[in-house]
Amino acid sequence: MQFSITVATKIDDWQLIKDAEDLGYDGAWVPDSQMIWSDCYATLALAAHNTARIRLGTGVAIPGTRIAPVTAHSIASINRIAPGRVFLGIGTGHTAMRVMGMAPMRIRDFREYLRVVRGLLHGEEVEYTLNGVTRSLQFLHLDRGFINLEDRIPIYVAANGPLALKVAGEFGDGLVSVFNEQPEVLQANLQMVKAGADRAQRTLPENFHKAALTTAVVLKPGEKLTSDRVIDECGSQVAAVLHFVYEIYQQTHREEAIPEAFREVWEEYCAHVAKMQTPAEKRYLQIHNGHCTFLVPEERRFVTPKTILGSCLVGEPAELIAQLRTGEQAGLKEVSILPPMDYARKVISDFAEQVVRKY
Repeated sequence: MQFSITVATKIDDWQLIKDAEDLGYDGAWVPDSQMIWSDCYATLALAAHNTARIRLGTGVAIPGTRIAPVTAHSIASINRIAPGRVFLGIGTGHTAMRVMGMAPMRIRDFREYLRVVRGLLHGEEVEYTLNGVTRSLQFLHLDRGFINLEDRIPIYVAANGPLALKVAGEFGDGLVSVFNEQPEVLQANLQMVKAGADRAQRTLPENFHKAALTTAVVLKPGEKLTSDRVIDECGSQVAAVLHFVYEIYQQTHREEAIPEAFREVWEEYCAHVAKMQTPAEKRYLQIHNGHCTFLVPEERRFVTPKTILGSCLVGEPAELIAQLRTGEQAGLKEVSILPPMDYARKVISDFAEQVVRKY
Protein backbone atom coordinates (compact mmCIF):
# COMPACT_ATOMS: atom_id res chain seq x y z
CA MET A 1 0.00 0.00 0.00
CA GLN A 2 1.18 3.50 -0.85
CA PHE A 3 0.16 6.53 1.17
CA SER A 4 -0.22 10.07 -0.16
CA ILE A 5 -1.73 13.41 0.68
CA THR A 6 -4.12 15.58 -1.28
CA VAL A 7 -3.79 19.28 -0.52
CA ALA A 8 -5.97 22.34 -0.67
CA THR A 9 -4.01 23.95 -3.52
CA LYS A 10 -2.34 27.03 -2.03
CA ILE A 11 0.63 28.21 -4.03
CA ASP A 12 2.59 29.67 -1.11
CA ASP A 13 2.06 26.56 0.99
CA TRP A 14 3.86 24.14 -1.32
CA GLN A 15 6.04 23.41 1.74
CA LEU A 16 3.26 21.10 2.94
CA ILE A 17 4.24 18.69 0.16
CA LYS A 18 7.88 18.82 1.24
CA ASP A 19 6.72 18.11 4.80
CA ALA A 20 4.81 15.07 3.52
CA GLU A 21 7.93 13.83 1.73
CA ASP A 22 9.93 14.18 4.95
CA LEU A 23 7.24 12.24 6.85
CA GLY A 24 7.57 9.34 4.40
CA TYR A 25 4.51 9.79 2.20
CA ASP A 26 4.76 8.31 -1.29
CA GLY A 27 2.82 10.93 -3.21
CA ALA A 28 1.00 14.26 -3.28
CA TRP A 29 -2.11 15.08 -5.29
CA VAL A 30 -2.80 18.75 -6.13
CA PRO A 31 -6.40 19.58 -7.14
CA ASP A 32 -7.40 21.76 -10.09
CA SER A 33 -10.40 23.88 -9.02
CA GLN A 34 -9.86 27.40 -10.27
CA MET A 35 -12.57 29.29 -8.35
CA ILE A 36 -11.56 28.11 -4.88
CA TRP A 37 -7.80 27.41 -4.90
CA SER A 38 -4.49 28.45 -6.48
CA ASP A 39 -3.35 27.10 -9.84
CA CYS A 40 -2.43 23.43 -9.54
CA TYR A 41 0.43 23.43 -12.07
CA ALA A 42 2.13 26.47 -10.56
CA THR A 43 1.90 24.80 -7.15
CA LEU A 44 3.21 21.51 -8.58
CA ALA A 45 6.16 23.33 -10.15
CA LEU A 46 7.23 24.75 -6.79
CA ALA A 47 6.79 21.39 -5.10
CA ALA A 48 8.70 19.60 -7.87
CA HIS A 49 11.62 22.01 -7.58
CA ASN A 50 11.82 21.59 -3.82
CA THR A 51 11.39 17.81 -3.43
CA ALA A 52 13.45 14.83 -4.49
CA ARG A 53 11.48 11.62 -4.00
CA ILE A 54 7.73 12.09 -3.59
CA ARG A 55 5.41 11.41 -6.56
CA LEU A 56 3.52 14.49 -7.76
CA GLY A 57 0.40 14.94 -9.81
CA THR A 58 -2.99 16.52 -10.33
CA GLY A 59 -5.72 15.37 -8.04
CA VAL A 60 -7.56 15.79 -10.30
CA ALA A 61 -7.16 17.80 -13.52
CA ILE A 62 -10.37 19.27 -14.93
CA PRO A 63 -10.93 18.93 -18.71
CA GLY A 64 -13.74 21.50 -18.88
CA THR A 65 -11.43 24.38 -17.92
CA ARG A 66 -8.39 23.58 -20.12
CA ILE A 67 -8.22 22.20 -23.64
CA ALA A 68 -6.56 18.80 -24.00
CA PRO A 69 -3.23 19.97 -25.51
CA VAL A 70 -2.80 22.45 -22.63
CA THR A 71 -3.35 19.77 -20.00
CA ALA A 72 -0.86 17.48 -21.74
CA HIS A 73 1.81 20.19 -22.03
CA SER A 74 1.26 21.40 -18.44
CA ILE A 75 1.83 18.02 -16.82
CA ALA A 76 4.72 17.29 -19.21
CA SER A 77 6.30 20.58 -18.10
CA ILE A 78 6.17 19.42 -14.46
CA ASN A 79 7.72 16.15 -15.60
CA ARG A 80 10.69 18.20 -16.81
CA ILE A 81 11.34 19.36 -13.23
CA ALA A 82 10.58 16.04 -11.53
CA PRO A 83 11.35 13.40 -14.17
CA GLY A 84 9.68 10.07 -13.55
CA ARG A 85 7.84 11.31 -10.45
CA VAL A 86 4.80 12.77 -12.18
CA PHE A 87 1.29 11.45 -12.82
CA LEU A 88 -1.88 12.96 -14.28
CA GLY A 89 -5.02 12.41 -12.24
CA ILE A 90 -8.05 13.52 -14.24
CA GLY A 91 -11.84 13.49 -13.91
CA THR A 92 -14.92 14.98 -15.54
CA GLY A 93 -14.90 17.90 -13.08
CA HIS A 94 -17.32 17.94 -10.17
CA THR A 95 -16.41 20.93 -8.00
CA ALA A 96 -14.47 22.97 -10.57
CA MET A 97 -17.50 23.03 -12.86
CA ARG A 98 -20.34 23.07 -10.34
CA VAL A 99 -18.84 25.99 -8.41
CA MET A 100 -19.42 27.96 -11.64
CA GLY A 101 -22.95 26.60 -12.00
CA MET A 102 -21.82 24.37 -14.88
CA ALA A 103 -22.11 20.61 -15.36
CA PRO A 104 -19.14 18.23 -15.45
CA MET A 105 -17.92 17.14 -18.88
CA ARG A 106 -20.08 14.58 -20.65
CA ILE A 107 -18.56 11.12 -20.81
CA ARG A 108 -18.47 11.12 -24.62
CA ASP A 109 -16.42 14.32 -24.60
CA PHE A 110 -14.29 13.07 -21.70
CA ARG A 111 -13.43 9.96 -23.66
CA GLU A 112 -12.25 12.06 -26.62
CA TYR A 113 -10.30 14.36 -24.31
CA LEU A 114 -8.45 11.39 -22.79
CA ARG A 115 -7.68 10.02 -26.24
CA VAL A 116 -5.96 13.26 -27.22
CA VAL A 117 -4.08 13.70 -23.94
CA ARG A 118 -2.89 10.11 -23.89
CA GLY A 119 -1.68 10.27 -27.49
CA LEU A 120 0.20 13.54 -26.93
CA LEU A 121 1.85 12.25 -23.75
CA HIS A 122 2.99 9.22 -25.72
CA GLY A 123 4.67 11.55 -28.21
CA GLU A 124 2.21 10.75 -30.98
CA GLU A 125 0.58 12.85 -33.66
CA VAL A 126 -3.14 13.06 -32.93
CA GLU A 127 -6.25 14.36 -34.59
CA TYR A 128 -7.75 17.16 -32.49
CA THR A 129 -11.03 19.02 -32.97
CA LEU A 130 -11.66 22.51 -31.61
CA ASN A 131 -14.75 24.60 -32.43
CA GLY A 132 -15.68 22.18 -35.18
CA VAL A 133 -12.27 22.30 -36.88
CA THR A 134 -10.11 19.17 -36.90
CA ARG A 135 -6.34 19.36 -37.26
CA SER A 136 -3.32 17.16 -36.63
CA LEU A 137 -1.28 18.01 -33.54
CA GLN A 138 2.04 16.93 -32.09
CA PHE A 139 4.55 18.50 -29.75
CA LEU A 140 7.42 20.29 -31.48
CA HIS A 141 10.91 21.11 -30.16
CA LEU A 142 11.10 17.95 -28.07
CA ASP A 143 14.88 17.98 -28.40
CA ARG A 144 15.01 21.40 -26.69
CA GLY A 145 13.78 20.16 -23.33
CA PHE A 146 10.70 22.33 -22.92
CA ILE A 147 8.73 19.31 -21.72
CA ASN A 148 9.59 15.72 -20.78
CA LEU A 149 7.87 12.84 -22.53
CA GLU A 150 10.72 10.38 -22.13
CA ASP A 151 9.79 9.57 -18.54
CA ARG A 152 6.32 8.09 -18.84
CA ILE A 153 3.42 9.98 -17.23
CA PRO A 154 0.68 7.59 -16.06
CA ILE A 155 -2.93 8.72 -16.32
CA TYR A 156 -5.19 7.96 -13.36
CA VAL A 157 -8.88 8.43 -14.17
CA ALA A 158 -11.28 9.51 -11.41
CA ALA A 159 -14.47 7.50 -11.82
CA ASN A 160 -17.35 6.09 -9.82
CA GLY A 161 -20.19 5.70 -12.34
CA PRO A 162 -20.27 2.85 -14.89
CA LEU A 163 -19.63 4.97 -17.99
CA ALA A 164 -16.64 6.76 -16.47
CA LEU A 165 -15.28 3.46 -15.15
CA LYS A 166 -15.35 2.03 -18.68
CA VAL A 167 -13.48 5.07 -19.99
CA ALA A 168 -10.86 4.48 -17.30
CA GLY A 169 -10.41 1.00 -18.75
CA GLU A 170 -9.97 2.37 -22.25
CA PHE A 171 -7.38 5.04 -21.51
CA GLY A 172 -6.25 4.91 -17.90
CA ASP A 173 -3.19 3.51 -16.20
CA GLY A 174 -5.11 3.59 -12.96
CA LEU A 175 -8.39 4.38 -11.25
CA VAL A 176 -9.15 7.00 -8.59
CA SER A 177 -12.29 6.69 -6.46
CA VAL A 178 -13.55 7.42 -2.96
CA PHE A 179 -12.33 5.10 -0.23
CA ASN A 180 -14.53 2.12 0.55
CA GLU A 181 -13.19 -0.81 2.52
CA GLN A 182 -15.87 -3.16 1.18
CA PRO A 183 -14.05 -5.51 -1.25
CA GLU A 184 -17.14 -6.06 -3.37
CA VAL A 185 -17.36 -2.35 -4.26
CA LEU A 186 -13.81 -2.17 -5.60
CA GLN A 187 -14.20 -5.48 -7.40
CA ALA A 188 -17.42 -4.33 -9.08
CA ASN A 189 -15.71 -1.11 -10.19
CA LEU A 190 -12.77 -3.03 -11.60
CA GLN A 191 -15.13 -5.25 -13.57
CA MET A 192 -16.51 -2.14 -15.25
CA VAL A 193 -12.95 -0.94 -15.91
CA LYS A 194 -12.14 -4.28 -17.53
CA ALA A 195 -15.28 -4.05 -19.65
CA GLY A 196 -14.05 -0.72 -20.99
CA ALA A 197 -10.63 -2.16 -21.72
CA ASP A 198 -12.20 -5.11 -23.51
CA ARG A 199 -14.30 -2.75 -25.63
CA ALA A 200 -11.11 -0.98 -26.69
CA GLN A 201 -9.38 -4.32 -27.27
CA ARG A 202 -6.87 -3.31 -24.66
CA THR A 203 -5.19 -5.47 -22.04
CA LEU A 204 -4.98 -3.70 -18.71
CA PRO A 205 -1.41 -3.55 -17.39
CA GLU A 206 -0.64 -5.83 -14.45
CA ASN A 207 0.35 -2.76 -12.43
CA PHE A 208 -2.95 -0.96 -13.11
CA HIS A 209 -3.09 1.49 -10.22
CA LYS A 210 -6.04 1.73 -7.82
CA ALA A 211 -6.09 4.80 -5.58
CA ALA A 212 -8.72 6.05 -3.15
CA LEU A 213 -9.36 9.51 -1.69
CA THR A 214 -10.55 10.13 1.86
CA THR A 215 -9.30 11.80 5.00
CA ALA A 216 -8.21 10.30 8.28
CA VAL A 217 -8.37 10.99 11.99
CA VAL A 218 -6.35 8.90 14.43
CA LEU A 219 -8.41 8.57 17.58
CA LYS A 220 -6.95 8.73 21.04
CA PRO A 221 -7.89 5.87 23.41
CA GLY A 222 -11.54 6.23 24.33
CA GLU A 223 -12.05 9.34 22.21
CA LYS A 224 -15.56 9.77 20.81
CA LEU A 225 -16.53 10.77 17.27
CA THR A 226 -18.47 13.69 18.74
CA SER A 227 -15.32 15.37 20.07
CA ASP A 228 -14.53 18.81 18.71
CA ARG A 229 -11.07 17.66 17.62
CA VAL A 230 -12.46 14.87 15.47
CA ILE A 231 -15.04 17.15 13.86
CA ASP A 232 -12.42 19.84 13.24
CA GLU A 233 -10.08 17.40 11.51
CA CYS A 234 -12.56 15.62 9.24
CA GLY A 235 -15.59 17.91 9.00
CA SER A 236 -14.60 19.51 5.72
CA GLN A 237 -14.46 16.07 4.07
CA VAL A 238 -17.88 15.11 5.40
CA ALA A 239 -19.34 18.40 4.16
CA ALA A 240 -17.74 17.96 0.72
CA VAL A 241 -19.38 14.56 0.35
CA LEU A 242 -22.70 16.08 1.39
CA HIS A 243 -22.33 18.84 -1.21
CA PHE A 244 -21.52 16.26 -3.88
CA VAL A 245 -24.51 14.06 -3.00
CA TYR A 246 -26.80 17.09 -3.02
CA GLU A 247 -25.69 18.04 -6.53
CA ILE A 248 -26.15 14.50 -7.81
CA TYR A 249 -29.58 14.23 -6.21
CA GLN A 250 -30.71 17.51 -7.76
CA GLN A 251 -29.65 16.14 -11.11
CA THR A 252 -31.14 12.64 -10.82
CA HIS A 253 -33.77 12.79 -8.03
CA ARG A 254 -32.87 9.19 -7.27
CA GLU A 255 -33.11 8.18 -3.62
CA GLU A 256 -30.32 5.63 -4.06
CA ALA A 257 -27.94 8.52 -4.69
CA ILE A 258 -28.12 9.32 -0.97
CA PRO A 259 -25.63 7.15 0.95
CA GLU A 260 -27.10 5.35 3.94
CA ALA A 261 -24.73 7.18 6.29
CA PHE A 262 -26.20 10.54 5.25
CA ARG A 263 -29.90 9.72 5.36
CA GLU A 264 -30.32 10.82 8.97
CA VAL A 265 -29.24 14.40 8.11
CA TRP A 266 -30.55 14.58 4.55
CA GLU A 267 -33.86 16.39 5.08
CA GLU A 268 -32.27 18.85 7.48
CA TYR A 269 -29.46 19.56 5.01
CA CYS A 270 -31.91 20.14 2.15
CA ALA A 271 -33.83 22.57 4.39
CA HIS A 272 -30.52 24.29 5.19
CA VAL A 273 -29.81 24.77 1.48
CA ALA A 274 -33.33 26.04 0.83
CA LYS A 275 -32.80 28.77 3.45
CA MET A 276 -29.48 29.97 2.05
CA GLN A 277 -29.37 33.71 1.44
CA THR A 278 -27.96 33.26 -2.04
CA PRO A 279 -30.73 33.33 -4.69
CA ALA A 280 -31.66 29.89 -6.02
CA GLU A 281 -30.20 30.62 -9.45
CA LYS A 282 -26.83 31.47 -7.85
CA ARG A 283 -26.89 28.96 -5.00
CA TYR A 284 -23.93 27.06 -6.39
CA LEU A 285 -21.82 30.01 -5.17
CA GLN A 286 -22.69 29.11 -1.57
CA ILE A 287 -23.15 25.33 -1.62
CA HIS A 288 -19.45 24.66 -2.24
CA ASN A 289 -18.13 27.25 0.18
CA GLY A 290 -15.36 25.66 2.25
CA HIS A 291 -15.06 22.67 -0.11
CA CYS A 292 -12.38 20.32 1.31
CA THR A 293 -10.71 23.38 2.85
CA PHE A 294 -12.65 24.31 5.98
CA LEU A 295 -15.93 23.45 7.65
CA VAL A 296 -18.57 26.16 7.38
CA PRO A 297 -19.87 26.67 10.95
CA GLU A 298 -23.52 26.34 9.89
CA GLU A 299 -22.76 22.86 8.52
CA ARG A 300 -21.09 21.53 11.65
CA ARG A 301 -24.34 19.92 12.80
CA PHE A 302 -24.25 17.59 9.80
CA VAL A 303 -20.94 16.08 10.91
CA THR A 304 -22.29 13.20 12.98
CA PRO A 305 -20.76 9.83 13.95
CA LYS A 306 -22.63 8.19 11.06
CA THR A 307 -21.59 10.72 8.41
CA ILE A 308 -18.00 10.60 9.68
CA LEU A 309 -17.83 6.81 9.48
CA GLY A 310 -19.51 6.91 6.07
CA SER A 311 -16.94 9.20 4.49
CA CYS A 312 -13.67 9.12 6.46
CA LEU A 313 -11.03 6.81 7.87
CA VAL A 314 -11.43 7.21 11.62
CA GLY A 315 -10.28 4.99 14.45
CA GLU A 316 -7.46 4.12 16.77
CA PRO A 317 -4.24 3.07 14.96
CA ALA A 318 -4.93 -0.67 14.98
CA GLU A 319 -8.46 -0.09 13.68
CA LEU A 320 -7.23 2.10 10.83
CA ILE A 321 -4.58 -0.42 9.86
CA ALA A 322 -7.22 -3.17 9.78
CA GLN A 323 -9.44 -1.07 7.48
CA LEU A 324 -6.51 -0.36 5.18
CA ARG A 325 -5.51 -4.02 5.03
CA THR A 326 -9.05 -4.94 4.00
CA GLY A 327 -8.82 -2.43 1.16
CA GLU A 328 -5.39 -3.69 0.15
CA GLN A 329 -6.62 -7.28 0.04
CA ALA A 330 -9.36 -6.14 -2.32
CA GLY A 331 -6.74 -4.67 -4.66
CA LEU A 332 -6.36 -1.10 -3.44
CA LYS A 333 -2.81 0.20 -3.95
CA GLU A 334 -2.90 3.77 -2.64
CA VAL A 335 -4.83 5.81 -0.09
CA SER A 336 -4.67 9.60 -0.22
CA ILE A 337 -5.86 11.75 2.66
CA LEU A 338 -7.23 15.27 2.22
CA PRO A 339 -7.34 17.10 5.57
CA PRO A 340 -8.80 20.57 6.12
CA MET A 341 -6.32 23.34 5.49
CA ASP A 342 -6.04 24.61 9.08
CA TYR A 343 -5.30 21.14 10.46
CA ALA A 344 -3.37 19.65 7.53
CA ARG A 345 0.04 19.41 9.16
CA LYS A 346 -1.31 17.83 12.30
CA VAL A 347 -3.45 15.30 10.43
CA ILE A 348 -0.71 14.17 8.06
CA SER A 349 1.79 13.98 10.92
CA ASP A 350 -0.53 11.93 13.16
CA PHE A 351 -1.38 9.56 10.33
CA ALA A 352 2.27 9.13 9.29
CA GLU A 353 3.55 8.49 12.80
CA GLN A 354 0.74 6.30 14.12
CA VAL A 355 -0.44 4.45 11.00
CA VAL A 356 1.91 4.63 8.02
CA ARG A 357 5.03 3.74 10.00
CA LYS A 358 3.27 0.81 11.66
CA TYR A 359 1.66 -0.52 8.52
